[in-house]
Amino acid sequence: MIRRNPSGHLPVVHDSAFVDPTAILCGKIIVEENVFIGPYAVIRADEVDEHGDMEPIVIGANSNIQDGVVIHCKAGGGVNIGRGSSIAHRSIVHGPCTVGDNVFVGFNSVLFNCIVGEGSVIRHNSVVEGCTVPPGFYIPSTVNIHSDAELAGIERVSPDAADFSESVAQANNELVKGYRRIRNEF
Repeated sequence: MIRRNPSGHLPVVHDSAFVDPTAILCGKIIVEENVFIGPYAVIRADEVDEHGDMEPIVIGANSNIQDGVVIHCKAGGGVNIGRGSSIAHRSIVHGPCTVGDNVFVGFNSVLFNCIVGEGSVIRHNSVVEGCTVPPGFYIPSTVNIHSDAELAGIERVSPDAADFSESVAQANNELVKGYRRIRNEF
């Protein structure tokens, strides 16, 4: 479902993207080319800052927002998901937040008030808030990071983790093509 927010903003979805009919996109959202937005995802840009303004939620080209993901912004802050990134099932990305290109965010992870650098991998059930994750970092499953100081013990992304992230992005790019082909069957 594509709908306006109370400020009147309507999502802008590129023709080549696929948005599952059960997903909800509300407000100041930009979905770039070849994006996959899976079943029951909720992307909502509707809160304004003290001046009545808001930044958009931007989903970069060739990214995938999987089943049950929630993306929202606090007090007009924006969310920017980079190109070729994967936000896995039931994750929450709450703005203000920036996710770089080619990032993998694992199942049930939470990102809030943070920047995640290009090529980073955040594995399942992790929390990242209030910090800047440099490019190419690997955050293991179930790790909670709440400051830049806590990042000191985090290792660089291994080639295996980077390959896994790339394979997820590629598989979801193929889903865009398949679902767009059969979308009139829903």
